[in-house]
Amino acid sequence: MSQPDFSQFSCPLPKTDYDTIQMAHGAGGRMSADLIERVFMPVFGNPTLEKLEDQATLSFGNHRLAFSTDSFVVSPVFFPGGTIGELAVNGTVNDLAMSGAEPKVLSVGFILEEGLPIADLHEILLSMRRAADFAGVQIVTGDTKVVNKGHCDKIFINTSGIGVIPEKVHISAHRIQPGDKIILSGTIADHGMAVMSVREGLSFESVIQSDTAALNHLVHEMLNVSTEVHAMRDPTRGGLATTLNELAQASQIGVRIVEDRIPVREEVKAACEILGIDPLYVANEGKLVAFVAPEVADAMLEAMRKNPLGKDAAIIGEAVSQHPRKVVMENIYGVERIIDMPVGEQLPRIC
Repeated sequence: MSQPDFSQFSCPLPKTDYDTIQMAHGAGGRMSADLIERVFMPVFGNPTLEKLEDQATLSFGNHRLAFSTDSFVVSPVFFPGGTIGELAVNGTVNDLAMSGAEPKVLSVGFILEEGLPIADLHEILLSMRRAADFAGVQIVTGDTKVVNKGHCDKIFINTSGIGVIPEKVHISAHRIQPGDKIILSGTIADHGMAVMSVREGLSFESVIQSDTAALNHLVHEMLNVSTEVHAMRDPTRGGLATTLNELAQASQIGVRIVEDRIPVREEVKAACEILGIDPLYVANEGKLVAFVAPEVADAMLEAMRKNPLGKDAAIIGEAVSQHPRKVVMENIYGVERIIDMPVGEQLPRIC
C-alpha cells in the first residue's frame, strides 16, 4: 500500500492584512498590536506614547503624574458580579495603579442609545459611584451623547483618570530583569467566563462571578513592602498570556511560567472546557501580574495574601535570559511549550 503524499498540504496562517476594521482588532491580541503599530503610531507617535504602557507617565517639575483612558462596550451591561459602570471605573483605576500611581480623579463620557431605560442608567451610575468610593477617587467631569436606536448597544462608557506617582516608584516593562519573580494576584479568567456564561446560557452549581475590582489599595500594600516592583500589568483583554507576551516583547526578556501554579477556579475551568477556550487567554478585570526582585518576592506574596483581592496570589514563574521575547510554560509533566499571543479573538465585547 502506497504512503499518502502530504507534500501539497499546508496549514494557512490566519489572515491579518485586512483593509477594514474587524472585531479581532479590538481583542487585545496580535491584530490589535498590529493596528496600533501600522495605523495609529505613524500618526500619533511620540516618546511618551511609544512606551506603550497602560498609562502615560508625565513629569511636571518634581511631580510625576499617570494619565490613562479606556472605553467599555461589554455586552451584556449587567453580568454576575458587576456592571459596565463599575467595570469602567475599576478599569481606569487599575491602569493608573499599574504604574504605582495613587489614582485621584476620573472623567466619564457616556454614549447612550435611544430607548435605554432610565432605571438601567440609574443602576449603572450607582454602581460607578460605589466603585469610585471604594477606590477613593472622584468623578470630576464628564460628557453625555445620545444616538439613534440601533446605532449603539444600550450604553458605551469612556473613563479617563489621573494619578500621582510616588517619588521612589519606577515601574515599567523596561525594568524587567532576568531572575525577577512573577506574582499573579489570584485566579484567572473569572470575568470573561462570567460574561460568556450569561451570553451562552451556561449554568453551573456555583455562579461564575466577575472579578471586577479596583486594585490600587492592593498595589499600595505591595509598595509598602518594597518599591522593587519592576513591572506590573492587569491582564484584561487577551488574558494572562497576552499580557506576559507584551511584557516579554517590551523588555526583550524571556518569561517562564509553570502551569500548575496558575490558579483557576473549577467552575471557570469547566466553562472554558465546554466552550473550547484556554483560560490563559480570557480577560480578567480584578487581577494583576507583577515582576518583582527575587529577594522581596516572598515578603510581597505574604502581604498580598492578607488582602482579600490577593488571597489567592501565587508566584507563577520568573523572567529568564533564555528565549528572549517569548513566553514558555512548563506543564505538569515537565514539558515546555510556547505560549504565543493570539492573532484574533476568542471573546468579543468582554470589556
